[in-house]
Amino acid sequence: MKKQSFWSRTLIYLLLLGGALLSTIPFLFMLSTSFKEHSYVFELPPRFIPENPTLSNYIQAWTWNNFELYFTNSFVVSLVTTLIVLIVASMLAFAFARFRFWGKNILYYLILSSLMVPSMMLIIPQFILAKNLRLLNSLPGLVFVYVAMNVAVSTFLLRGFFESLPRELEDATRMDGGGFFTIFFRIVLPLSKPSLATVTVFTFLFGWDEFVWALTAINQQSRLTLPVAIHSFHGAHQTQWGLVFAASMFAIAPVLIAFVLLQRHFIQGLTSGAIKG
Repeated sequence: MKKQSFWSRTLIYLLLLGGALLSTIPFLFMLSTSFKEHSYVFELPPRFIPENPTLSNYIQAWTWNNFELYFTNSFVVSLVTTLIVLIVASMLAFAFARFRFWGKNILYYLILSSLMVPSMMLIIPQFILAKNLRLLNSLPGLVFVYVAMNVAVSTFLLRGFFESLPRELEDATRMDGGGFFTIFFRIVLPLSKPSLATVTVFTFLFGWDEFVWALTAINQQSRLTLPVAIHSFHGAHQTQWGLVFAASMFAIAPVLIAFVLLQRHFIQGLTSGAIKG
Protein backbone atom coordinates (compact mmCIF):
# COMPACT_ATOMS: atom_id res chain seq x y z
CA MET A 1 0.00 0.00 0.00
CA LYS A 2 2.81 2.37 0.90
CA LYS A 3 4.62 1.49 -2.33
CA GLN A 4 1.50 2.28 -4.38
CA SER A 5 1.10 5.57 -2.53
CA PHE A 6 4.74 6.45 -3.23
CA TRP A 7 4.40 5.85 -6.97
CA SER A 8 1.10 7.77 -7.06
CA ARG A 9 2.72 10.80 -5.42
CA THR A 10 5.71 10.51 -7.75
CA LEU A 11 3.44 10.46 -10.79
CA ILE A 12 1.54 13.51 -9.51
CA TYR A 13 4.77 15.43 -8.90
CA LEU A 14 6.06 14.55 -12.37
CA LEU A 15 2.83 15.72 -13.97
CA LEU A 16 2.94 18.96 -11.99
CA LEU A 17 6.58 19.46 -12.91
CA GLY A 18 5.81 18.87 -16.58
CA GLY A 19 2.92 21.37 -16.44
CA ALA A 20 5.14 23.92 -14.72
CA LEU A 21 7.81 23.54 -17.41
CA LEU A 22 5.27 23.88 -20.22
CA SER A 23 3.98 27.07 -18.60
CA THR A 24 7.41 28.51 -17.82
CA ILE A 25 9.31 27.85 -21.06
CA PRO A 26 7.33 30.36 -23.20
CA PHE A 27 7.80 33.02 -20.54
CA LEU A 28 11.54 32.33 -20.31
CA PHE A 29 11.81 32.45 -24.10
CA MET A 30 10.00 35.81 -24.17
CA LEU A 31 12.25 37.14 -21.39
CA SER A 32 15.37 35.92 -23.21
CA THR A 33 14.29 37.38 -26.55
CA SER A 34 13.58 40.76 -24.97
CA PHE A 35 17.31 41.08 -24.19
CA LYS A 36 18.45 40.13 -27.71
CA GLU A 37 19.30 42.36 -30.61
CA HIS A 38 17.12 41.83 -33.66
CA SER A 39 19.88 39.98 -35.55
CA TYR A 40 20.06 37.30 -32.83
CA VAL A 41 16.32 36.65 -32.41
CA PHE A 42 16.11 33.92 -35.07
CA GLU A 43 19.52 32.37 -34.55
CA LEU A 44 19.76 28.56 -34.76
CA PRO A 45 20.01 26.81 -32.44
CA PRO A 46 18.10 29.27 -30.23
CA ARG A 47 19.73 30.35 -26.95
CA PHE A 48 17.84 30.94 -23.74
CA ILE A 49 20.78 32.93 -22.37
CA PRO A 50 21.72 35.72 -24.83
CA GLU A 51 25.38 35.91 -25.73
CA ASN A 52 25.35 39.73 -25.82
CA PRO A 53 22.35 40.87 -23.73
CA THR A 54 21.16 44.42 -24.25
CA LEU A 55 18.61 46.79 -22.69
CA SER A 56 18.04 48.66 -25.94
CA ASN A 57 14.71 46.90 -26.55
CA TYR A 58 13.38 48.05 -23.18
CA ILE A 59 14.60 51.60 -23.74
CA GLN A 60 13.03 51.79 -27.21
CA ALA A 61 9.78 50.22 -26.03
CA TRP A 62 9.45 52.57 -23.06
CA THR A 63 10.19 55.69 -25.10
CA TRP A 64 7.98 54.66 -28.05
CA ASN A 65 5.04 57.02 -28.64
CA ASN A 66 4.27 57.87 -24.98
CA PHE A 67 4.44 54.24 -23.86
CA GLU A 68 4.96 55.36 -20.26
CA LEU A 69 1.66 57.26 -20.47
CA TYR A 70 -0.20 54.09 -21.49
CA PHE A 71 1.48 52.24 -18.64
CA THR A 72 0.32 54.94 -16.20
CA ASN A 73 -3.22 54.85 -17.60
CA SER A 74 -3.47 51.11 -17.07
CA PHE A 75 -2.00 51.33 -13.58
CA VAL A 76 -4.40 54.09 -12.50
CA VAL A 77 -7.44 52.32 -13.98
CA SER A 78 -6.51 48.97 -12.41
CA LEU A 79 -5.69 50.49 -9.01
CA VAL A 80 -8.88 52.59 -8.78
CA THR A 81 -10.99 49.67 -10.01
CA THR A 82 -9.47 47.37 -7.40
CA LEU A 83 -10.04 49.84 -4.55
CA ILE A 84 -13.68 50.46 -5.49
CA VAL A 85 -14.40 46.75 -5.97
CA LEU A 86 -12.85 45.93 -2.58
CA ILE A 87 -14.99 48.55 -0.84
CA VAL A 88 -18.28 47.78 -2.61
CA ALA A 89 -17.94 43.99 -2.72
CA SER A 90 -16.81 43.67 0.91
CA MET A 91 -19.78 45.72 2.14
CA LEU A 92 -22.21 43.77 -0.05
CA ALA A 93 -20.72 40.45 1.05
CA PHE A 94 -20.90 41.42 4.73
CA ALA A 95 -24.55 42.44 4.34
CA PHE A 96 -25.43 39.16 2.62
CA ALA A 97 -23.45 37.13 5.17
CA ARG A 98 -24.73 38.73 8.39
CA PHE A 99 -27.88 40.81 7.84
CA ARG A 100 -31.42 39.55 7.47
CA PHE A 101 -33.74 41.45 5.18
CA TRP A 102 -36.58 40.72 2.81
CA GLY A 103 -35.50 39.45 -0.59
CA LYS A 104 -31.88 38.87 0.44
CA ASN A 105 -31.50 35.56 -1.38
CA ILE A 106 -33.35 36.81 -4.45
CA LEU A 107 -31.08 39.86 -4.68
CA TYR A 108 -27.96 37.77 -4.09
CA TYR A 109 -28.77 35.26 -6.81
CA LEU A 110 -29.79 38.08 -9.12
CA ILE A 111 -26.32 39.56 -8.71
CA LEU A 112 -24.73 36.15 -9.31
CA SER A 113 -26.84 35.61 -12.42
CA SER A 114 -24.84 38.35 -14.12
CA LEU A 115 -21.88 35.95 -14.13
CA MET A 116 -23.80 33.68 -16.53
CA VAL A 117 -23.92 36.35 -19.25
CA PRO A 118 -20.93 36.23 -21.67
CA SER A 119 -18.99 39.47 -21.55
CA MET A 120 -19.14 39.88 -25.34
CA MET A 121 -22.94 40.09 -25.17
CA LEU A 122 -22.64 43.10 -22.85
CA ILE A 123 -20.55 45.26 -25.19
CA ILE A 124 -23.52 46.98 -26.86
CA PRO A 125 -25.49 47.64 -23.62
CA GLN A 126 -22.31 48.88 -21.95
CA PHE A 127 -21.56 51.15 -24.89
CA ILE A 128 -25.08 52.65 -24.87
CA LEU A 129 -24.99 53.16 -21.09
CA ALA A 130 -21.52 54.71 -21.16
CA LYS A 131 -22.58 56.98 -24.03
CA ASN A 132 -25.68 58.17 -22.16
CA LEU A 133 -23.58 58.81 -19.05
CA ARG A 134 -20.94 60.56 -21.18
CA LEU A 135 -18.25 58.14 -20.04
CA LEU A 136 -16.99 57.10 -23.45
CA ASN A 137 -13.39 57.86 -24.31
CA SER A 138 -12.45 58.41 -20.68
CA LEU A 139 -10.61 56.50 -17.98
CA PRO A 140 -13.54 56.85 -15.51
CA GLY A 141 -15.66 55.08 -18.13
CA LEU A 142 -13.28 52.13 -18.06
CA VAL A 143 -13.34 52.07 -14.26
CA PHE A 144 -17.14 52.20 -14.22
CA VAL A 145 -17.49 49.14 -16.47
CA TYR A 146 -14.66 47.20 -14.83
CA VAL A 147 -16.19 47.67 -11.38
CA ALA A 148 -19.57 46.48 -12.64
CA MET A 149 -17.96 43.40 -14.18
CA ASN A 150 -16.04 42.43 -11.03
CA VAL A 151 -18.40 43.20 -8.14
CA ALA A 152 -20.50 40.04 -8.55
CA VAL A 153 -17.69 37.48 -8.44
CA SER A 154 -15.89 39.41 -5.69
CA THR A 155 -19.06 39.48 -3.59
CA PHE A 156 -19.44 35.74 -4.08
CA LEU A 157 -15.86 35.04 -2.93
CA LEU A 158 -16.03 37.35 0.07
CA ARG A 159 -19.45 36.25 1.29
CA GLY A 160 -18.31 32.64 1.63
CA PHE A 161 -15.32 33.74 3.68
CA PHE A 162 -17.29 36.13 5.87
CA GLU A 163 -19.78 33.38 6.71
CA SER A 164 -16.92 31.22 8.00
CA LEU A 165 -15.85 33.84 10.54
CA PRO A 166 -16.92 33.05 14.13
CA ARG A 167 -19.88 35.12 15.29
CA GLU A 168 -18.55 35.06 18.85
CA LEU A 169 -16.05 37.80 17.98
CA GLU A 170 -18.85 40.01 16.72
CA ASP A 171 -21.01 39.29 19.77
CA ALA A 172 -18.11 40.23 22.06
CA THR A 173 -17.64 43.49 20.16
CA ARG A 174 -21.34 44.34 20.53
CA MET A 175 -21.14 43.68 24.26
CA ASP A 176 -18.29 46.20 24.42
CA GLY A 177 -20.47 48.78 22.70
CA GLY A 178 -19.21 48.37 19.15
CA GLY A 179 -21.56 48.83 16.20
CA PHE A 180 -21.65 47.33 12.73
CA PHE A 181 -18.95 49.64 11.38
CA THR A 182 -16.63 48.72 14.26
CA ILE A 183 -17.25 45.03 13.63
CA PHE A 184 -16.73 45.43 9.90
CA PHE A 185 -13.58 47.56 9.91
CA ARG A 186 -11.85 46.31 13.08
CA ILE A 187 -12.88 42.64 13.20
CA VAL A 188 -14.05 41.32 9.83
CA LEU A 189 -11.65 43.03 7.42
CA PRO A 190 -8.43 42.34 9.41
CA LEU A 191 -9.40 38.65 9.62
CA SER A 192 -10.22 38.53 5.91
CA LYS A 193 -6.79 39.30 4.45
CA PRO A 194 -6.61 36.01 2.46
CA SER A 195 -9.93 36.58 0.71
CA LEU A 196 -9.25 40.30 0.20
CA ALA A 197 -5.86 39.45 -1.33
CA THR A 198 -7.54 36.99 -3.69
CA VAL A 199 -10.05 39.61 -4.81
CA THR A 200 -7.27 42.19 -5.15
CA VAL A 201 -5.18 40.00 -7.46
CA PHE A 202 -8.13 38.90 -9.62
CA THR A 203 -9.52 42.43 -9.97
CA PHE A 204 -6.18 44.10 -10.64
CA LEU A 205 -5.33 41.44 -13.21
CA PHE A 206 -8.68 41.96 -14.94
CA GLY A 207 -8.27 45.73 -15.09
CA TRP A 208 -4.68 45.44 -16.25
CA ASP A 209 -5.28 42.89 -19.03
CA GLU A 210 -8.77 43.84 -20.28
CA PHE A 211 -8.66 44.58 -24.00
CA VAL A 212 -12.08 44.40 -25.70
CA TRP A 213 -13.90 47.16 -23.80
CA ALA A 214 -10.82 49.39 -23.75
CA LEU A 215 -10.49 49.02 -27.51
CA THR A 216 -14.22 49.75 -27.97
CA ALA A 217 -14.58 52.70 -25.60
CA ILE A 218 -11.28 54.57 -26.09
CA ASN A 219 -10.26 56.22 -29.34
CA GLN A 220 -8.18 59.13 -28.05
CA GLN A 221 -4.49 58.29 -28.22
CA SER A 222 -3.57 59.82 -24.86
CA ARG A 223 -6.12 57.67 -23.01
CA LEU A 224 -5.20 54.24 -24.34
CA THR A 225 -4.41 51.50 -21.87
CA LEU A 226 -1.43 49.19 -22.09
CA PRO A 227 -3.08 46.16 -23.81
CA VAL A 228 -4.40 48.37 -26.61
CA ALA A 229 -1.07 50.18 -26.87
CA ILE A 230 0.84 46.89 -27.09
CA HIS A 231 -1.56 45.76 -29.84
CA SER A 232 -0.70 48.93 -31.77
CA PHE A 233 2.97 48.46 -30.92
CA HIS A 234 2.87 44.92 -32.31
CA GLY A 235 1.24 46.20 -35.49
CA ALA A 236 4.00 48.77 -35.93
CA HIS A 237 6.84 46.34 -35.16
CA GLN A 238 5.57 42.99 -36.45
CA THR A 239 8.97 41.43 -37.09
CA GLN A 240 10.87 43.09 -34.24
CA TRP A 241 10.10 40.48 -31.60
CA GLY A 242 12.70 41.78 -29.19
CA LEU A 243 10.83 45.10 -28.97
CA VAL A 244 7.43 43.43 -28.76
CA PHE A 245 8.54 41.08 -25.99
CA ALA A 246 10.19 43.94 -24.08
CA ALA A 247 6.89 45.84 -24.19
CA SER A 248 5.10 42.68 -23.03
CA MET A 249 7.49 42.35 -20.10
CA PHE A 250 6.50 45.85 -18.99
CA ALA A 251 2.89 44.65 -19.01
CA ILE A 252 3.65 41.49 -17.04
CA ALA A 253 5.87 43.05 -14.36
CA PRO A 254 3.17 44.77 -12.20
CA VAL A 255 1.07 41.58 -12.11
CA LEU A 256 4.06 39.50 -11.01
CA ILE A 257 4.95 42.06 -8.34
CA ALA A 258 1.37 42.12 -7.03
CA PHE A 259 1.26 38.33 -6.85
CA VAL A 260 4.64 38.07 -5.11
CA LEU A 261 3.60 40.63 -2.49
CA LEU A 262 0.20 38.99 -1.86
CA GLN A 263 0.95 35.34 -2.61
CA ARG A 264 0.84 34.17 1.02
CA HIS A 265 -2.64 35.60 1.57
CA PHE A 266 -3.71 34.75 -1.97
CA ILE A 267 -2.91 31.04 -1.58
CA GLN A 268 -4.69 30.93 1.79
CA GLY A 269 -7.75 32.54 0.28
CA LEU A 270 -7.91 30.03 -2.57
CA THR A 271 -7.23 26.88 -0.57
CA SER A 272 -8.42 26.81 3.00
CA GLY A 273 -10.37 29.96 3.67
CA ALA A 274 -9.02 29.64 7.20
CA ILE A 275 -8.98 32.54 9.62
CA LYS A 276 -6.26 33.79 11.82
CA GLY A 277 -7.15 32.86 15.35
